[in-house]
Amino acid sequence: MTRIVVTGAAGFIGSNIIKGLNERGIDDIVAVDDLTDGDKFRNLADLRIADYVDADLFYDAFADGFFGHVEAVFHEGACSDTMENDGKYMMDNNYTTSCGLFRACQDRGTRLLYASSAATYGGSETFRESPEFEKPLNVYGWSKLLFDQRMRRELGASFERAAHQVAGFRYFNVYGPREQHKGRMASVAFHQFNQLRKDGKVRLFGEYGGYEPGEQRRDFIHVDDVVAVNLWFYDRPQHSGIFNLGTGRAQPFNDVAVAVINASRQGPPLVAQAAVEAGLLEYIAFPDALRGKYQCHTEADLRALRSVGCEHSFVDVQNGVARYMQWLSGQP
Repeated sequence: MTRIVVTGAAGFIGSNIIKGLNERGIDDIVAVDDLTDGDKFRNLADLRIADYVDADLFYDAFADGFFGHVEAVFHEGACSDTMENDGKYMMDNNYTTSCGLFRACQDRGTRLLYASSAATYGGSETFRESPEFEKPLNVYGWSKLLFDQRMRRELGASFERAAHQVAGFRYFNVYGPREQHKGRMASVAFHQFNQLRKDGKVRLFGEYGGYEPGEQRRDFIHVDDVVAVNLWFYDRPQHSGIFNLGTGRAQPFNDVAVAVINASRQGPPLVAQAAVEAGLLEYIAFPDALRGKYQCHTEADLRALRSVGCEHSFVDVQNGVARYMQWLSGQP
């Protein structure tokens, strides 16, 4: 039986990966996480796993062979709070732990599929998996970049020296089910859903960075697409490297807001200006705390992903957010 480990298993992407594996009939899964926040158990309660191991205990035990042969580790465990300023905590979680896991995987014949981040590009205007475009704006982005750099040093620029598959995915703005525990780091779609229910309107940042209100653009990707690409690589152990994981389309925050609003109402769909006039959309001043640390435009360059044959078709904001709103509306 194929045994798989998922770190960050009770988190947003980790739990969705387990769901995707379960849908394939795979349930010999070791779920690794820190459940200090006990409510995160909800992300695992409807899934099938073989074991749960606390993150503090797992990494040494795995290196010692406690879990027998593990086919692959989906390494989603990390501190993903881009506003976290404790650099020691960030590096311990996102860099040092990942380095140890990589070495253990190579020693034990286990494939490693890990979460990197589009935050590695930071202030860049080009989002291609190449060092000259990597300009992180915060310690989170740098922690992710440093591990990518370590992999390049160990394995070669394209990871060609990997004895066993190592694939890193630079996630862009992911949204979708099972992110409710993330607090301020949950997606804008999640926050707008709750704003609309509570206040009858959604809020976006106003003018900033040369962009009109709500027109800052991100590459928004549904979590189902993230899972699909992770599993595409799982099925193809011959492919290693660092790959962008976004849709390849930059869409304005206004598109997300309008999709949230339209999913909640009857009648013909509104555009942003009509939503403002109807009192359903409001712009607020850009916060000082984010100035100089905010990416106003992200758009994944998918050439590396396509070059290995991954032709997955990504859902756009209008349809992906509508699907997500339907799921949220059915939650208690």
